[in-house]
Amino acid sequence: MTTVRLGFAADWAGFRAAARNLAAAGARPETITWLVGEEANLFADDTPPPPSEASFTVPRRYVDLAETVIMARDPERFALLYGLLYRIRHGESGLLQDAADPAVHRAMMLAHAVRRDIHKMRAFVRFREVSDDGGTRHVAWFEPDHHIVEANAPFFVRRFATLAWSILTPERSVHWDAERLRLGPGASRADLPEDDRFAECWQVYYRAIFNPARLKISAMLSEMPRKYWKNLPEARDIPALIAAAGARTEGMLAAPATTPRLARIRAPAADDAQATPWAILKNQAQVCRNCPLWEHATQTVFGEGEIGAAIMLVGEQPGDQEDLAGRPFIGPAGQVLDHALRAAGLERSALYITNAVKHFKFEPRGRRRIHQKPNDAEIEVCRFWLDQERELIEPRLTVALGATAGRALLGRAVTISRERGRLIDLPGGARALITVHPSYLLRLSDAAAKRREYAAFVRDLRLAAEMAATGMGLQHSEP
Repeated sequence: MTTVRLGFAADWAGFRAAARNLAAAGARPETITWLVGEEANLFADDTPPPPSEASFTVPRRYVDLAETVIMARDPERFALLYGLLYRIRHGESGLLQDAADPAVHRAMMLAHAVRRDIHKMRAFVRFREVSDDGGTRHVAWFEPDHHIVEANAPFFVRRFATLAWSILTPERSVHWDAERLRLGPGASRADLPEDDRFAECWQVYYRAIFNPARLKISAMLSEMPRKYWKNLPEARDIPALIAAAGARTEGMLAAPATTPRLARIRAPAADDAQATPWAILKNQAQVCRNCPLWEHATQTVFGEGEIGAAIMLVGEQPGDQEDLAGRPFIGPAGQVLDHALRAAGLERSALYITNAVKHFKFEPRGRRRIHQKPNDAEIEVCRFWLDQERELIEPRLTVALGATAGRALLGRAVTISRERGRLIDLPGGARALITVHPSYLLRLSDAAAKRREYAAFVRDLRLAAEMAATGMGLQHSEP
């Protein structure tokens, strides 16, 4: 028998190294005992795995799955993952595509449970402000179902980068001082301060967004299980809101119809009297909750550039790097766009650049976040912000980069090949031009096609520059 003793519950690096050595040596799964920390086992002889210099590859899908499953609170997870690796190495290369296989199905269910727990932690952590001689710190208590604290810490660093905070959990705690991340031992709920200055804010917010006409208790409990209620200030109001839902719905049905608006731009308060309308709009967008995309994104990525620019560029949505930095078009597609703008004789600083959708929509795969296209409902909801930007910037020409941007501008489906290069009239006397999104060029594998399409993209941008300067010389069509 061989014993592998890992450093901690979610020791991915330790598991990966040990599993590689064992698989290279051909060790059968039933001959291995997996332990964590000082965990004891009467049948383990603590014989370490044999070292190996052999190298081999495994499907990326296995790595993504294993990185997630290793965080599950299941004592058999290491044996399960090594068993899958052994089978993949011994002739079952397509194993993970067989969702009916009991071991594969179990691993996928564990991965789903871990991802759900990661989401719940992000959704239900509630900070309390603590002041002492060292300054102000925000402290939260959370009880995860799985070993997710370390993997989830970078998300909170990105979202609350300028605050000093601590998240306490029974197993492990994480601390951020606005510069350095530190992991510590577990804590108890008694370590959480009783004074909660933010409780009333959460209660007011939840009462404001609670829609009695759409109340489905089973769905609400699925998204907000009762076990989290004790740590959520807003949960105190849930029984009363449910009890009053019927009467409130009847009142809403009896009220006269009104014209709905998704959001409103507030007037500047006394402390921001010098703020520009654009700055006020951007601040409003930072707290947009008009669709579910905000829940998983790091932040709202608003437009940037010259106020009053002659040309506005509209993309689809922020990508991974844009979501982290809070700026549009700074990732790979942004680099292609910058290069093409220079080739077309345009300065990025003289343009206004934004996206049709302001939050990053993605699918998590292990530690990666894979872009997902926004649906029509998400585009339509976010159209409010795009319309407000266009109203403030008043560009002569709005260039839609891709079909999603075209859909947001025109309010209908757009076919790039049919409408590319034509001048399209927009309400209010403005005009639009449709071209491809820079990411399309990145997806082309054929070098000749990539050169050809890049040259066409530059021609479109050069055409936009000429049109913005003269307003003439292009074929018109109706939106």
